[in-house]
Amino acid sequence: MVAIERIHTHAVAKPAGHYSQASAYRDLVFVSGLLPVNLEGKALADKSFDEQARATLANLVAVLKESGSDPSRVLKVTAYIVGIENWPIFNAAYADIFGESKPSRAVVPVPALHHGCLVEIEATAVRKA
Repeated sequence: MVAIERIHTHAVAKPAGHYSQASAYRDLVFVSGLLPVNLEGKALADKSFDEQARATLANLVAVLKESGSDPSRVLKVTAYIVGIENWPIFNAAYADIFGESKPSRAVVPVPALHHGCLVEIEATAVRKA
């Protein structure tokens, strides 16, 4: 029987709640919702939407790397953003990270997120062979 692996990297703040940064089963990686927080766990809610989006995407890349994956191996992304008017800004930051790779994606406008953050991202990826 294959065990479920819990992924944790010190390149991203420790989760504040009862969850792992990601879980993996065989070659699939499920990344938990990540917020724009620094290594000490402080929310970057005082930063611009662009800065928050890029910080969250950087956190995603760090968790993917720790799990044995990378942005080119992401299957699906769900992004929760405060303010649908921020969609073009999010899309530009996202395109910078994913480049030619275009995983399936949903961008969900929400009224608010934890700690006053403006973006949260979760993803499903495949590990490198």
